[in-house]
Amino acid sequence: MKGVAMKVVVTGGAGFIGAHLCRELAMRPGVSEVVAFDDLSSGSAENLKDEALEDCGGAVRALGTSGGEVRLVRGSVLEREHLEEVLDGADAVVHLAACPSVTRSMDDPAFSHRVNATGTVRLLEVCRSRKELHLVAASSSSVYGSVSGLPEPEGLSARPLSPYSASKLAAEAYVLAYGAGFGLPTLALRFFNVYGPLQRADKPHAAVVPTFVAAALRRRPLCIKGDGLQTRDFTYVGTVARVLADAVVRRVTCPAPVNLAFGERVSLLELAHLVGEVVGVPVDIRHEPPRPGDIRNSQPVAGTLLRRLFPDVAPVSLRTGLEQTVAWLRKSLDRESTGLPV
Repeated sequence: MKGVAMKVVVTGGAGFIGAHLCRELAMRPGVSEVVAFDDLSSGSAENLKDEALEDCGGAVRALGTSGGEVRLVRGSVLEREHLEEVLDGADAVVHLAACPSVTRSMDDPAFSHRVNATGTVRLLEVCRSRKELHLVAASSSSVYGSVSGLPEPEGLSARPLSPYSASKLAAEAYVLAYGAGFGLPTLALRFFNVYGPLQRADKPHAAVVPTFVAAALRRRPLCIKGDGLQTRDFTYVGTVARVLADAVVRRVTCPAPVNLAFGERVSLLELAHLVGEVVGVPVDIRHEPPRPGDIRNSQPVAGTLLRRLFPDVAPVSLRTGLEQTVAWLRKSLDRESTGLPV
């Protein structure tokens, strides 16, 4: 690393999590340049503008307030020449670029593998030629699959239920293998149902939180796939961004995957009713057939590796995170209804 003037590249940097991370990194002393590297297939340059996060309750950060530069570079993790160029002079890379949809992976398994697994190997190969380049990569709680017991420790055997989760497990394994085999400084974090402002409800295969919030704001039924008793551990995006930025600045590494979650188990029915409370409307719940490849229950072991590596991390409560999400999505829907850019 070159002193305190760090250049950090965020693959998928114009996406939901990536845009939050770019803001967080721009606030960090010692980070002089942040590059959002994205092919814009699902991310948007609009996510990196300050106005994208206006009026959502003060839990998000504006770009450029610490003097750190944020720059958007369009490119693909599948193209080595793009990676060689964007990583020139970089000190760290946070790998968030992915095809994140379970449903899409069931329709096109090869595409999920190509983006999530092959794209990760392409990135690792470029990193391997720059041995001091620190890599932090996003894995997924979906790698656990349907487990016989809860909560889920990092050492639990992985049993993917979809091509998406299999591709993320492959990517995670490659990250750890390059760390062990080539001495590359790496950290693989398993994300658990990240939600918050900038996560849109109008995307194909949208996540459950923005889907529920948008339906409640529009006074429409909240549709649940299955009986709604399936459980998740929801993690606010601001917490994820802070952990990722801290990992970059302190060059945190680990030879094993790390659960980025806090052990709070919430059913989809409970989530639906809480969304209704935060929005301030009664909810009409409709049940639909279960989604193929869906996981029944998900709850990580709280503390352990995450607390050891990030002792100062503090989770945001689900209610507080939903309040921020509702405020942002309400404004986004208002802009949409008036024909303004969203």
